Amino acid sequence: MGNLRSRVVSWFTRRYVARVQKKGLDLSKLSLLPDGVLMPLRRNGLDPVPELGQRRSEEPVSKLPVPFGLNLWLVTGHEEAKAVLGDAKTFSNDFTNLVGKTSAKVDDNPGGLGFADPPVHTRLRRLLTPEFTMRRLARLKPGIERIVNERLDAMAKVDGPVDLVEEFALPIPSLVICELLGVPYEDRDEFQHLAVQRFDLFGGAGASLGAISESLEYLLGVVRKERENPGDGLLGMIIKDHGDNVDDRELAGLADGVLTGGFETTASMLSLGALVLLQDQDIFKRVRDDDEVVHGFVEELLRYLTVVQVAFPRFAREDIEIGGRTIAQGDMVVVSLSGANRDEALGERLEVFDGTRPPTSHLAFGYGVHRCVGAELARMELRAAYPALVRRFPSMRLAVPAAELDFRKTSIVYGVEKLPVLVD
Repeated sequence: MGNLRSRVVSWFTRRYVARVQKKGLDLSKLSLLPDGVLMPLRRNGLDPVPELGQRRSEEPVSKLPVPFGLNLWLVTGHEEAKAVLGDAKTFSNDFTNLVGKTSAKVDDNPGGLGFADPPVHTRLRRLLTPEFTMRRLARLKPGIERIVNERLDAMAKVDGPVDLVEEFALPIPSLVICELLGVPYEDRDEFQHLAVQRFDLFGGAGASLGAISESLEYLLGVVRKERENPGDGLLGMIIKDHGDNVDDRELAGLADGVLTGGFETTASMLSLGALVLLQDQDIFKRVRDDDEVVHGFVEELLRYLTVVQVAFPRFAREDIEIGGRTIAQGDMVVVSLSGANRDEALGERLEVFDGTRPPTSHLAFGYGVHRCVGAELARMELRAAYPALVRRFPSMRLAVPAAELDFRKTSIVYGVEKLPVLVD
């Protein structure tokens, strides 16, 4: 089993790295969009571009210059973001809002929580919530610790620089989600193919929707197998508890949402969080030596990095005033989570990382009914992985100058492509 797992992880990450390095990943297909539209997705290293903070200070709710007659609003203020995210009555997430305004078709609807409104969203979330309580998640803790230690063992065997993205950040969440969902080991190579094409804007909306469709077809097969012989994973437990009250398509959509929200986001957090540790020796030592520091460190990382840069788009059901601006019925609203998490309303000097900062009411996992259902699982992975990494490799350091690292240029989920380190 160990050799099989090693091969799966190796294949998984090789495919991922190969994809993000393709020459085809450029902005040519987005060349018609004004630069201001893409600004919320751009960064300088770990920091949002200065224009985002300037816009938040001057206009926490502002209009973006979108062609084709679509009214698009950007929300960057913390309180204004909470007002939008917390109002599911006024702001709709329903996928059908995109039909006619983008290249999306009704049949492209991936299902799941992100593109559903109450009462459909309420019913689906109730199916998932029991599987994400701390009591249920506790059963995953030994597996998470085992996976982390196996990755550290693998890193120790690498000659020369180790790519933390390939050897550490990608395999951990991929294997954890496989265990959570109950994906068979023999299917985990296919699982990889589904996980890596979801948030990248380079291929255009059509490519992303095609990846979603392929993902759902695969997951429908997994669901059908679980129907025949329910296991102890998330899908099996929902089938045992709810049976025919949830159909295969709904289950596949829920699984796709877990895959979407729990793989690439956590992988990006693991790699970027490791970079923060490598650039701050004081917090490196504190995380290594003091278990009580870890919880606060992780919360500050979630706020500071905010790897999911924008929330799912919302559409106004009626005219509403937020932040002194009138958003009209039918207008599209995008909330900048990375902008809101650096709002001065949360505290002082939020443009810098402070590992000693008391936890803030950050929006890294969203807010309101659409807040990430897997937030506690992500925290479990991060709290297990960071201390284990710095304790195993106390002399770990970057193998290249930080200025040479290659970050994603325009992506809903921000990340670094490679993170070569020396672990001695």
